[in-house]
Amino acid sequence: MDIYGILLSQAAGATGSQNGTLFMIVYVVVLVLMMVFMFNGPQKKEKKRLEAMLNDLAIGDNVLTTSGFYGMVIDISDDTVIVEFGSNKNCRIPMTKNAISQVEKPGTPAPSEDDKKKGKKEDKKEDKKVKE
Repeated sequence: MDIYGILLSQAAGATGSQNGTLFMIVYVVVLVLMMVFMFNGPQKKEKKRLEAMLNDLAIGDNVLTTSGFYGMVIDISDDTVIVEFGSNKNCRIPMTKNAISQVEKPGTPAPSEDDKKKGKKEDKKEDKKVKE
């Protein structure tokens, strides 16, 4: 038996399995990167929408808190707001702006489910335009 022939055949087999392993590693990395971009895109959009909503907050706005209470904003400072709850207007609670999940301006109707769906479709159209 020729020792060089055996070594060459083992080396050729090793490079074949190394190529397969390298391909698998690259494939997994690409899949992970795709997942990261797919999940972070909508989160960034929602975060921007929430920041814009909180920056546009004004006294007299009706708000829905993250705990499910409806109230009216009566005072705003840098990071906190005072919200008045209830029909007798005696319950005033200070809270951070982050505790507000929705804002409804006075005189504007609350968005219906159809309006929300339409808004999501328009957001998708804007995303497609941005990608082009």
